[in-house]
Amino acid sequence: MKKVITSLFVGALGGAFALVGNYYFNQQNNNQVTNYNPYATPVQLTNYSGLSAAANAPDFVASAEKSVNSVVHIKTIVEQKNNLAYDPFQDWFFGGRQRQPNMMQGSGSGVIISQDGYIVTNNHVVNEATKIEVILNDKRTYVAEVIGTDPNTDLALLKVKEKDLPYVNYGNSDDVKVGEWVLAVGNPFNLNSTVTAGIVSAKGRNINILEHNAQGGNLAPIESFIQTDAAVNPGNSGGALVSTTGDLVGINTAIASNNGSYQGYSFAIPVNIVKKVVSDLIEYGTVQRAFIGLSIQDIDAKFAEEKRIKQLKGVYINGLTQNGAGEEAGIKIGDVVTKIENVVVKSTSELLEQVGKFRPSDKINVTIVRNEKEMIIPVVLKNKENSLGIIKKPEVFRTAVNSLGAEFEELNSEDLAKYNIPSGVKISKLMAGKLANAGIKEGFIITSVDKKKISNIKDIQTMLENKTGGVLIEGMYPNGMRAYYGFGL
Repeated sequence: MKKVITSLFVGALGGAFALVGNYYFNQQNNNQVTNYNPYATPVQLTNYSGLSAAANAPDFVASAEKSVNSVVHIKTIVEQKNNLAYDPFQDWFFGGRQRQPNMMQGSGSGVIISQDGYIVTNNHVVNEATKIEVILNDKRTYVAEVIGTDPNTDLALLKVKEKDLPYVNYGNSDDVKVGEWVLAVGNPFNLNSTVTAGIVSAKGRNINILEHNAQGGNLAPIESFIQTDAAVNPGNSGGALVSTTGDLVGINTAIASNNGSYQGYSFAIPVNIVKKVVSDLIEYGTVQRAFIGLSIQDIDAKFAEEKRIKQLKGVYINGLTQNGAGEEAGIKIGDVVTKIENVVVKSTSELLEQVGKFRPSDKINVTIVRNEKEMIIPVVLKNKENSLGIIKKPEVFRTAVNSLGAEFEELNSEDLAKYNIPSGVKISKLMAGKLANAGIKEGFIITSVDKKKISNIKDIQTMLENKTGGVLIEGMYPNGMRAYYGFGL
């Protein structure tokens, strides 16, 4: 019996030593392999079919070749205004000094969307630029004209005088899926024709960047960005986000960053919004923004419990514009919107994106849930003035006071609210004349002449046509700087 026990003990002890020895042998063997070739490819990277992982990687060559020639480099010249208000009396009595503005150069990207020279970019790329230069991938250079801008979506439409340009085809941003591969094409850090790849990380992102950048006024931004992890840096703004087939799915606009450079996430305006804005600017000269007249709120678990909502989907209606499109259609406070037309909406940003694709007077189907029952309500959308008409672009008038050397533009109610002024007339174009000689710059908004309020073009004509002697003009620039100018007639 003792011999049996002793044999078992020795056997167990021998097995333990064998296991320990095998462990250390394997450790040493693994260490030797690692040290010998740290870049060796583990056999586990071979997939089930026997092909290498690289063989199944997406091929971006065709997409890059298709889109890179349609993306342009944009260079701008911006006149930096002096922060101090102009004081004509200071200039007259203390040496007649004339302040010289600083000229700043900016850079960005743009996307050719038609063979006859239409180019879309970000509004912040060309905002307040006095000169815009467009450089194609083949080094051809053009001076671009601004056709129109839309601060609500941070988009701008440019035009160059050329034919047969390479252009990118529109895709459909509603069909873009999270996890799908995309390419970002642009000119970061003035590096022409740079292509980076990533996946769609999320859709319908609202990062409050447009509202944050707005300086007063009544900006009503549409933010429903496509979020990607494709590397985007300063200079990529206005460039293309394209699918693996080379179709345009977004315009790169912003990055999430603590230092101003790429740190993992970038954001693009969906191409379906781009198509609508571009179409409006070409046809009407201004964006025809549709409003549904609803005050809306996202739904989370806590809110759903408070309101006894059983499903965490859709957007909650907590207010209605009086006589607005939603109220007139029969939508009620407490309803939950789940679809606009046939597109599911899960957040306020997605709802605004879908409504933003339409114009005033368009009729859309809105799917709501009321008392746990789903129903479809037809809604006729309205404009910002709560009517059905098309908003006209502000007309530009040429003054009869030829010696002033300027063209003036009357401001609409939206402009007045934006600049927080009761009235004024904007200098839309400045030529050689007394205003330019006095140091006034293009874009200046005249609010008073000789302390008398200016409301329209006729006021300027009436006050200046038959006047002799000195004149004091007061007003402001679009950046908020107030200024005063004096000159003789």
